[in-house]
Amino acid sequence: MTSEVVVDLAALGEDFTRDPYPVYAELRGRGPVHRIRMPEGAEAWLVVGYEAGRAALADDRLSKEWRNAAPGLGVQQVSSGITMLSSDPPDHTRLRKLVTREFTPRRIEALAPRVREMTDAFVDAMLAAPDRRADLVEALSFPLPITVICELIGVPALDQEQFREWSNVSVSAPALDDRLAAAAAVKEYLTRLLADKRAHPGDDLVSALIRAADEEGGDHLSHDELLGMVWLLLIAGHETTVNLISNGMLALLGHPDQLAALRADFDGLIDNAVEEMLRYDGPVETPTARFTREPVEIAGTLVPGGGQLVLVALADADRDPARFAEPDRFDIRRDARGHVAFGHGIHYCLGAPLARLEARIAVRTLLDRCPELALDIHPAALQWRTGMMMRGPLRLPVRW
Repeated sequence: MTSEVVVDLAALGEDFTRDPYPVYAELRGRGPVHRIRMPEGAEAWLVVGYEAGRAALADDRLSKEWRNAAPGLGVQQVSSGITMLSSDPPDHTRLRKLVTREFTPRRIEALAPRVREMTDAFVDAMLAAPDRRADLVEALSFPLPITVICELIGVPALDQEQFREWSNVSVSAPALDDRLAAAAAVKEYLTRLLADKRAHPGDDLVSALIRAADEEGGDHLSHDELLGMVWLLLIAGHETTVNLISNGMLALLGHPDQLAALRADFDGLIDNAVEEMLRYDGPVETPTARFTREPVEIAGTLVPGGGQLVLVALADADRDPARFAEPDRFDIRRDARGHVAFGHGIHYCLGAPLARLEARIAVRTLLDRCPELALDIHPAALQWRTGMMMRGPLRLPVRW
């Protein structure tokens, strides 16, 4: 069957942005696939529920390439260059293999002491506030991941604040023109960065990717592929972790029993707590676009071909009671393995180990050094990022 009724999520306004979970749950109760109007205005096919969502994420009939998008969809590619997130095999396979060679677990694990050092410095600055109040997004959730990824790929510290603005606008601004303008600024910046790294290589990740691109013989990255790879590392490499730390701390501070349990057994529970943060209120609500190359039956619904936009509600998959018992309960002792906060299939997030590392260190440092940390705002008064991709509060006022 095909779905004819369009569910207008745009009409739900701030209520949906603040708490999309009841809306997704209601849709899931009606079936796994729905025609929707996104808050951004475009129409799409939304897949809800764990089994249907997981299957769609691994469905090779759905293309990630924007050239397969139907004209007039109302959505447009914002990223620069050619990225793994906007390519299908065999191009995706080749690109991922090349970057995986440099983005190794050893390189990530070696970052741990530096991440601790940065975290301590940001918390030092936060604790110096005379009124014992701060915005946790501004004090730690944003500066830690952007500084880590900028150091990793070799972006000068002076440029990080400008980059934050471009990044926020390019992935979350309601107006497409604003997103495209920010993306153009990022592309111009990265083109200069690549030229500089080529002239003055270092031991950073971008220099390593350029060396791989310049090797005689064998496989290499083209300029557009290099540009796309650096774009992806910078934007995806910090945006998700910002929201993981913010959403995770919000969940902990809103559940005093869970916070007390974590404080009582840090070593035993911190890894599991991070997985539950990812499941309960993950940083990515729906992942980047997928398009139908042909008519595709998804969980009993026939989605037309010709480049229709398909979105998978990761946020709902991880709150499906068919997969996680009492899914709306935040429980850091539950077995949260199998969540899809980092996706599933060939596009599973390459940066997941880095995000987990930063979240573990950030949460532990905060709770060690701020024994009386508490929310300084009613959760209902928080303002959330717009759009259906990234989920996280714009500010997270805390006191100690």
